[in-house]
Amino acid sequence: MRKQYQRFAKLLSLAIVAVQSVALYTQAVLPDHYYVAAGETLNIRSSLPITTRSSQGSLPAEAYAAPGNSYNVNLKLPYGVEIKQVQVQVVDREMVIPGGNPFGIKMFTEGVIVVGLSDIASGGTSQNPAKEAGIKVGDIITSMNGQSVQTNEDVGAVVSSCSGGKISVELERSGEEMLLHLQPVRGDDGIYRAGIWVRDSSAGIGTMTYYNPTSNVFAGLGHAICDVDTGDIMPLHSGEIVGVEITGVNRGESGSPGELRGSFTGEHTGELLINSQVGIFGVGERPLRNAKPVPLAMKYEVTEGPASILCTLDDGQTREYTISIEKVSITENNPTKNMVVRVTDPQLLAKTGGIVQGMSGSPILQNGKLVGAVTHVFVNDPTRGYGIFAENMEKMSKGVENSHKNTR
Repeated sequence: MRKQYQRFAKLLSLAIVAVQSVALYTQAVLPDHYYVAAGETLNIRSSLPITTRSSQGSLPAEAYAAPGNSYNVNLKLPYGVEIKQVQVQVVDREMVIPGGNPFGIKMFTEGVIVVGLSDIASGGTSQNPAKEAGIKVGDIITSMNGQSVQTNEDVGAVVSSCSGGKISVELERSGEEMLLHLQPVRGDDGIYRAGIWVRDSSAGIGTMTYYNPTSNVFAGLGHAICDVDTGDIMPLHSGEIVGVEITGVNRGESGSPGELRGSFTGEHTGELLINSQVGIFGVGERPLRNAKPVPLAMKYEVTEGPASILCTLDDGQTREYTISIEKVSITENNPTKNMVVRVTDPQLLAKTGGIVQGMSGSPILQNGKLVGAVTHVFVNDPTRGYGIFAENMEKMSKGVENSHKNTR
């Protein structure tokens, strides 16, 4: 009898430890703050049986219905095991027009990005003035000798006219402003050089995720435009969206991502205002077709299962293709890799092999709502990739909308 009791006590102890471990893990991965559309209540979609209960007891219906209200909710596992308390913010349900149409992106940086350092041959020796001054790849140079620099030509003009004197360089590194002093070297060709390669602009093709007909704000890509050499987000000074024609498709294969090939048509269709981790945002660009608005989903509404994406291939038509959402993660650790999606549509697989470059931003629809956008392809499996929650993009979109109102 004693052995049975001891065995039971040991099993009970193990069960308690297991439940506590699950509670601690769930506490770590679930967000502390949720947005819920007016008139609805928070429902955590999880493989675990998580229940929600207001920490203030019974709330009046107005608490759930009025945008701007907030309340706290306790998340629990069965048998009253406490996970944590979270805040719920009541918001208006945004109605947006899904995109899927491609656009051309032209942007100029805020300052110039250092993308390389090079030695200068001078009098039989080699020197690197930029490296000696402490300049590094990835630095963003904003001014030289007190003059603002926005282009490669600006940098060249300051260096070539320095007459051998030191140049003060103001730059930004990892968000920190720095002042360095650069001593140019006179090369064997008689020209003063700094030993740096810089980039001031970028261009490419992406896909629009959605357009808000109320604010005239668009969102696209679902990730930032980064410098191809440094991998850093390019600081936006100015940019525009232009028309683009998709002329062909390079099919994706394992180990070799495909891409949409296209050319700019030259037609200015929008102004680019923000290049951020969760996408690019601006005003003016809108879907080419006569599409109707759909509700924008909150992240807690996204579920594993069937869904679809909108994208445009070389026939110029925006079409809907079937996919499956294989995994949903509502943790806040990575704002752009919230879903794992798999292309299941036979036509899209035959044409592209799955997800290809240029499809970033393709809207993901589920249950009649815009739930997110395609962001990345798995290099070794082009049928699969990552997606971002539409809610994460909408937060940034709101900032664009507010700043646009203030400038009008």
